[in-house]
Amino acid sequence: MIKPPVRAIALLIAFGLTSCAQPQDEPALKTALASKDPAITKVMGSPEQYEVQIMYSAIERKGDSVVFSDESFQLDPDTYFYPASTVKFPIAFLALEKIGNMDNLTSTSRFFVEGDSLETTIRDEVNKIFAVSDNDAYNRLFEFLGTDHINARLGEMNAGPLRIAHRLSVEDADDPKTRPLIFYLNDTTLTELPGSINRPVSSIALEKLLKGKGYYDGDSLMEQPMDFSKKNYLPVESLHNLMKRVIFPGNFPERETFNLDADDRKFALERMAALPYTSGYDRSEYYDSYVKFFMYGDRKEPMPEHIRIYNKVGYAYGYLTDCAYIKDTKNNVEFLLTATIHVNEDGIYNDNVYEYDETGIPFLAALGRSIYDHELQHQ
Repeated sequence: MIKPPVRAIALLIAFGLTSCAQPQDEPALKTALASKDPAITKVMGSPEQYEVQIMYSAIERKGDSVVFSDESFQLDPDTYFYPASTVKFPIAFLALEKIGNMDNLTSTSRFFVEGDSLETTIRDEVNKIFAVSDNDAYNRLFEFLGTDHINARLGEMNAGPLRIAHRLSVEDADDPKTRPLIFYLNDTTLTELPGSINRPVSSIALEKLLKGKGYYDGDSLMEQPMDFSKKNYLPVESLHNLMKRVIFPGNFPERETFNLDADDRKFALERMAALPYTSGYDRSEYYDSYVKFFMYGDRKEPMPEHIRIYNKVGYAYGYLTDCAYIKDTKNNVEFLLTATIHVNEDGIYNDNVYEYDETGIPFLAALGRSIYDHELQHQ
């Protein structure tokens, strides 16, 4: 059996997470982080280096509502990490909400973005976001919403600090002007939704916005830290709180939840939990855990049917994040878990050299399994 390194033990003690035998009622997250699983002890040997932040919620059902028992580790909304594709999660729900409040249009109305040859629907783009984390799908919904609407509406939801500022993987990603969308009212009649001019992206004031010792700009290595001050910002607790509002809207005031009709809500939840092959993607390339890091991220075999993971992952610049509601329909286990980890040993960004498979995904998978095992044993 592999023993945790001395530094890991010291840090676990410092954070109150000792690795000695746990009493039966020991909190789940503390127990998981004190695990002797090598994927966990490796990271817990220096959690500051890996910028680990975690939030976990146990769920107790009481009639039509639930009670959350929250635990966290190293949460710090003032210390920046790059949220990557997790920003697609609220964008998908905001797009369904906005289209649902429009006259003569629905989430299945066909449209195209001006200058884009693809005809699609809001539902099709939401499906792509959750099935394979498609960047183009996110960008189309970004054009539909605009940053002023995105941030104003998310601010009303009282989930915590956040800022969504830019598109993904395109030039002029933070252009404040969005393009018009042309919708089909029927097979022959079109209507144009004009683009919007939004507030320019400004720098945020947080800790650790300058990262690493260099980054690639095209083929050129810039030997200076990379500046993240104008990037998207979605802290762990805010992301976790948004998931609470999606899965358990009855626990929150109506204005703090996504206002979806029953059909769109059912569709969105089904797509969050669905596996890529159910949307027509090749199962050998887009294996079941392709965008599900907790519990199964380090495995490529089929996931069991009774485990449903409603989630959104993100990975870029060495940051790996997953936000999930996990439900075992056979054993009556359910919990919420959000975590982020940073793996970039060489300190260079945009070089595509990150330790995702060696360190990041194994940690998140082991963390999910450890929490699940604790929940299962305490039924």
